[in-house]
Amino acid sequence: MNTPILKRRDGVPVDRPIIEMFKQKFRGHAVLPGESDYDSARQIWNASIDKHPGLIARCSDADDVVRAVQFARENQILVSIRGGGHNVAGRALCDDGIVIDLSAMNGVAVDPKSRTVRVQAGALLSDIDRETHLHGLAVPMGIVSRTGIAGLTLGGGVGWLVRKYGLTIDNLLECEVVIATGELVIANKETNADLFWGLRGGGGNFGIVTSFLFKAHPVSTVLGGLVLYPREQARDVLRQYCAFMSSAPEELTAYAGLLSTPDGIPAVGMLVCYCGELAEGARVLARLRTFGAPIVDAVQPMPFPAMQKLLDESFLDGTYNYWKSTFLAEMSDDVIDVIVEHADRMQSPLSSVVVEFYAGAASRVGQDETAFAQRRAEYSVGMMAQWTDATENDKHIGWTRDMAKALEPHSSGSLLNFLSENNPDDIHTAFGSNYLRLVDLKTKYDPTNFFSLNQNVAPRG
Repeated sequence: MNTPILKRRDGVPVDRPIIEMFKQKFRGHAVLPGESDYDSARQIWNASIDKHPGLIARCSDADDVVRAVQFARENQILVSIRGGGHNVAGRALCDDGIVIDLSAMNGVAVDPKSRTVRVQAGALLSDIDRETHLHGLAVPMGIVSRTGIAGLTLGGGVGWLVRKYGLTIDNLLECEVVIATGELVIANKETNADLFWGLRGGGGNFGIVTSFLFKAHPVSTVLGGLVLYPREQARDVLRQYCAFMSSAPEELTAYAGLLSTPDGIPAVGMLVCYCGELAEGARVLARLRTFGAPIVDAVQPMPFPAMQKLLDESFLDGTYNYWKSTFLAEMSDDVIDVIVEHADRMQSPLSSVVVEFYAGAASRVGQDETAFAQRRAEYSVGMMAQWTDATENDKHIGWTRDMAKALEPHSSGSLLNFLSENNPDDIHTAFGSNYLRLVDLKTKYDPTNFFSLNQNVAPRG
């Protein structure tokens, strides 16, 4: 293919002297096509995404982000924002435009007295875990340590502490944001409160968050791990999981998964994390661990950062991925039948279906208190196709779409961060009753849709 070049949104190339002038003011590292590190700079975790930006601006600080936004505005250039690059839809990259890359901005500062953590937007979950664990603290985040904190948070943020301490956004105190005008502003409950509301679950629609302030909680050692069963027991295991979780204490977060063992044998399992007192956790989990005849029981006390890494090897860089999700108000026998039937049709041992039970702290937040609207759905089902051969794209993508279609009659919406496609109907449904308020907010802060490569909410007009 021809060497990509930086272009305006109308397709007109940006003159080289204009690019050189930007590079002179930019304190980070600006990477252009043809340079030795260009190909590595444009790679992200999901191999399904192969895009060729015209410029990758690796920012050193918030001022660099401001410079990059102003440069893109003045020259009418398409913008994408990269934090950890873990979003399955590949929104971190764009063709011919500018990637504002925050990955070098990964500082974490813990204040153990106030139990707060200031995190730059390029940090990964592992960066935060490393620093907070030194003080016996943890921030409720995701379940894969290589995930970027920015995209995870802006989409809501679901992890091992969700039932006890809520979503990641429920623990967010403040954001530093570069908005579409190129201005750096603070957003919290007192300052730019409307913007703060939208940043908590509204995706990347309203600006580039350069740092987050979170509250942390006293979590150090947890009781966690995997209990695994043969796949033929899937229906019984899912029923047991749902019955058990309906009365489980909020210290317990547990996911059920239909997956394959490392040697490719289909199985069903439950991955658990109990964040309370360990002796009580052993008592609580005894009934779950003695159900049926598990082929693996690897539940044990472990440092919380180790819990966060248990699934890292299941989502390796360089694999092809296509995901969908659905929220469910209840897990009926009919729904369980659909889940098992479609899971049994998976054609890659790397693919999986994960059932997550949310009821707890996250469910007690009002539907309109944050932009994240799916507060009343107790279950989320993630359908994650993953494979290694690009010639097999169609069959694995088709499997995911077929399963999502089969669950559609039971669905109340989708988890934003699990959407591999920018389907406006899916995005509208995910935001639910908050959608029109988000449109108003987008119109106020980004009336030209400058930030469009996200789970996009278009401004009015």
